[in-house]
Amino acid sequence: MKQPRETKPVILFLQGPPSVFWRELADAFELAGVKTLRVNFSLGDQLFWRKRGAINFRKPLKHWRGFVEALIKREGVTDILYYADQLPYHRTAWEVAETLGVRCHAVEHGYLRPDWLTLERGGMGRFSHFPVDPAQISAIARSVAAPDLTVRYPHTFGQEAFNEVLYNLVAYFGRPFFPFFSDDKYYSALKDYLPWVVRAFFPTRHLASEELQNGLTPYFLVALQLQSDYQIRANSRFVHLADMLDEVIGSFARYADRNASLLIKQHPLDNGIERWGSRVTSISRRHGVEERVRFFEQGNLNAILKSATGVVVVNSTVGIHSIRTLKPTIALGCAVYDVEGLTHQDGIDSFWRNPSPVDPALVDDLVQALAATIQVKGNFYHREGKVVAIAEMVRRIVAREVNLPGGFLDTPPRLTWQKGIQARPEAMQ
Repeated sequence: MKQPRETKPVILFLQGPPSVFWRELADAFELAGVKTLRVNFSLGDQLFWRKRGAINFRKPLKHWRGFVEALIKREGVTDILYYADQLPYHRTAWEVAETLGVRCHAVEHGYLRPDWLTLERGGMGRFSHFPVDPAQISAIARSVAAPDLTVRYPHTFGQEAFNEVLYNLVAYFGRPFFPFFSDDKYYSALKDYLPWVVRAFFPTRHLASEELQNGLTPYFLVALQLQSDYQIRANSRFVHLADMLDEVIGSFARYADRNASLLIKQHPLDNGIERWGSRVTSISRRHGVEERVRFFEQGNLNAILKSATGVVVVNSTVGIHSIRTLKPTIALGCAVYDVEGLTHQDGIDSFWRNPSPVDPALVDDLVQALAATIQVKGNFYHREGKVVAIAEMVRRIVAREVNLPGGFLDTPPRLTWQKGIQARPEAMQ
């Protein structure tokens, strides 16, 4: 990669979160004297941007590489911002930027949510540059001030769900205006998001905390993610979450104590298409543990974690919550918190009877290091939370302090994936 240009910033905004946050962030850059550009790819982008001067890209995806390269050169772009770093437009822009010495910044919901957002160099998951070495994480923590962990900018689940559904349905029905838009979704937006209209009127059942205390303890928790999530598609070895469930339930059947139960919790934004309850029943029956495996659609995560013996995730942020409550945790995919001393490193089969304990001091160091480097206090939806986050993002990007302090700006990505096999950097030496 060429060295980044040492000129006045010119910011290119690609697709952003389903919120007016992106537009307000651009306004803040402009107030700071920084030039901004925007490319819309769909009518959903236009809906939440609503600023003059945006460039509408209406050509097929195959033309995007040449288009963005020409745009970067013509406008002198120094920095590119995007949400959902694995979208095809964003990965292509990153590849072009690498050759031109342009910085890319991924913005996402925070690892430390609620109340935090992610601002990270290049991307997340296997593209993250956050260190895997516990000693380096602790060194960063010692060099920075303690973060403010008080929840100050909450938003409701309904706010997030409404914006997500609105953006994607508008993008879907707005295809006559952007006929070649590639959303690269696992399901069509119509299939994925219309079920939420039904769910709004017929809410799913909740898991009562008393039910956990009456017959399920001791139990392990499996936190499901969305089948459509890029964290599964790009940052794990599982083609389908059913493959993960088969592996986990099969291992549980063979190696877990026969008095233990397995609690499988659905993601709160799940559209219901995969019918996880039926799948869990079928897989559990096949492995002979149907009576020991329970599935729930919704529930109080804090209450569930409180009584859990251990937690299994692919790379969900539930893993962060789990290790912060000092619950033994195993991550089956690429996760920023999958670090020795925080998560079980010896495979799922040994996890059930001999899970690795969580190092409380390293948990504190992780939270402190994350907050100081790739997390920003704030929120996409809360009025004051947006103001606080936007000010800090503008400051870090203009000062070229994304991923700093800590000295890992120039380190290679912490994990790589080849043919679906996880490999740590030390294994590739």
